[in-house]
Amino acid sequence: MTSDMPTAPVPATGQEKFRWIMHCGWNGLCPRCGKGKMFKSWLKIVDTCDHCGLDYRFAAPDDGPAFFSLCIIALPLIAIVVWLQVAFDPPIWVHLVTSVPLMIAGTLAPLRPIKGWLVASQFVNRAQEAGTQGLWSQLHGTDKGRSDFDQ
Repeated sequence: MTSDMPTAPVPATGQEKFRWIMHCGWNGLCPRCGKGKMFKSWLKIVDTCDHCGLDYRFAAPDDGPAFFSLCIIALPLIAIVVWLQVAFDPPIWVHLVTSVPLMIAGTLAPLRPIKGWLVASQFVNRAQEAGTQGLWSQLHGTDKGRSDFDQ
């Protein structure tokens, strides 16, 4: 990457970092420049930022979005569905009309913002598995002393 590419400075303090991560992640914007798009489809991350050229090979949110979606959203929704069943004992069609769509929408809708948040957090905090920098530079053809975050 050349130095004439437009980039925004990554914030230095914890609160500024948090705001930057939330802004970029939840809006699906590049965590380096804040302008390019992070996603090319609903959950598929672009290869490189179309604005600043950030290479997203570092991005590895894995099962994190599904985990957070299930723990933060699905568990409370399950509690509501169980309460509905215990309190009112509705027929099964009521659950099919209300509970099932609520569970599907409630767990699938936040996947993209959560994935964006995890990727932005990984970039801003330079998160990488310990001891893997040499292997990553060998696999990706980068200099031995440079990480994927130093593009």
